[in-house]
Amino acid sequence: MAALLAGAALMLSGCGLADSHAVWPEILKVKSTEPAPLEAPPDVKRLVASKLDSVFTAGSQPTHVRVSAPLHDPGGTGWTACVQAELTSVIGKPLGTRTYRVFINGGAIFDRRQVEADDNCLTENYEPVDSSVAAQAQQNAKP
Repeated sequence: MAALLAGAALMLSGCGLADSHAVWPEILKVKSTEPAPLEAPPDVKRLVASKLDSVFTAGSQPTHVRVSAPLHDPGGTGWTACVQAELTSVIGKPLGTRTYRVFINGGAIFDRRQVEADDNCLTENYEPVDSSVAAQAQQNAKP
């Protein structure tokens, strides 16, 4: 049985190699898939400053917003970054520092999730999103 499986695997493993060198028309040959090109690293400070509502809820009143450097998203061609801020509950009670991982693709934040204990966001270095960056981003976002 093992010999039969090994023989079948050997015959099938040569199919792709044989197909790429065959005299078939190009349309009938198996195409090799090339990975999509990686995007340029985003300006996370500007992006987060201009889209705070895509990271934090409106009622949380984020202050002391900080971001980490962008890292390639291992699951695709986009980027991830970590964002921290001091948040307030809807009844005005301080919630303390909350950390989120944001997912960036095409120059926009398309998803975010609160980090857990095993996330590397807890060991990242953060830079503050200062008010001048936030003000400039808000100004550029207006039509």
